[in-house]
Amino acid sequence: MSYFDPTRTGRAAASIALCMLCLLSAACRPPVPAGGASEQLSDAGGPVDDAHLKERLDQALLFTFTERTLSADEQAAWQILHGVLAYGRAFQVQQDGRPVSAVELAQRGGPLRGWDVELVRDSKNQRVGLRALTAPGTKAGQGHPDQWFAVLAQAGVKRNEVFHVGGKQATMDDFVWQVLQDVPRNADREYSWTLIGLTTYLPTDYQWTASDGKSWSIERLMEIELDQSLSESACGGTHRLIGMAMALDRRRAEGKPVEGVWKQAEQRIRWAVERAREFQNPDGSFSTNYFERPASRPDLAEHLGATGHTLEFLAVSLPKEELEAPWIARAAERLARLFEETRDIPLECGALYHAAHGLVLYREKRFGPVEFDPVQPVSTSPATP
Repeated sequence: MSYFDPTRTGRAAASIALCMLCLLSAACRPPVPAGGASEQLSDAGGPVDDAHLKERLDQALLFTFTERTLSADEQAAWQILHGVLAYGRAFQVQQDGRPVSAVELAQRGGPLRGWDVELVRDSKNQRVGLRALTAPGTKAGQGHPDQWFAVLAQAGVKRNEVFHVGGKQATMDDFVWQVLQDVPRNADREYSWTLIGLTTYLPTDYQWTASDGKSWSIERLMEIELDQSLSESACGGTHRLIGMAMALDRRRAEGKPVEGVWKQAEQRIRWAVERAREFQNPDGSFSTNYFERPASRPDLAEHLGATGHTLEFLAVSLPKEELEAPWIARAAERLARLFEETRDIPLECGALYHAAHGLVLYREKRFGPVEFDPVQPVSTSPATP
């Protein structure tokens, strides 16, 4: 087990217009923070002041962006791509002591442990697709089908952008093509990330013929997702709900009717919103058993993971007016406080960056755009045993 231990000068101050990082491989060890955050907000049921909430959100996001630096020499794609989920193309990692865009690193083919992609020629030898291989449980490679595809789509990668694979080139369009072909290969019928990526690039009424020779559609993927159990799914089912919510948002933006599977998805999302509110803990955090029952555990990292994933879902699925509700503001305030309380300890990367992504989305809908501007790091501390 090794640790990457950045100092407070690990990356120079970044502007904001404003994971335990997988301990199976490496952990992000931030510096002990100086000073304390504003105590004018209450996490015990009192009103949440908007100005102080915005300040606390910005502090939590800026600290995580600038101080919890990752290294491509120490961490793997699983950790680094989660950082991209939260901070998009602004997210940088250290490579040989120098900063590099994490998205750019993936596009040029690494070196990045766990970034396992291959070029695939179709059965008729007519075109080549780009496929990301899964390595579930490794905490190095892709953990779920189309997870990297969805992360890159959310980071704004365009369809004509190039990826280098084994000395050859492919584009994001080749990635889209291969995802469409591979939907029958998804043995676990887990299409959460598939929906996120496909509805970023394709209309919600899109249909195609996959590698099994059968007709598929976005609606069919949604129908399959609706048949899955949330309680038996990763992270309490929040990923499935986020996939549905993002696809549904695209559907509404297209001005197409919300009926059939789309109406069912809307009802499932509303059900989950009400369950999150019903099971919310007195301190503002969300249940560590997600939408199944009320639960609260003493582990701060567990609270951060559950509250972060749940807020991420709420921020994706609800409009600004609903996000202004006091119960959600209290959850955002509590989550920001959890970031403060865990500043000097390592955190599991999935929980950390999904929580940061939730705060970014919530902050943007509530208070306007937020930008992260990486600048040249001054220095980083070496890895230590």
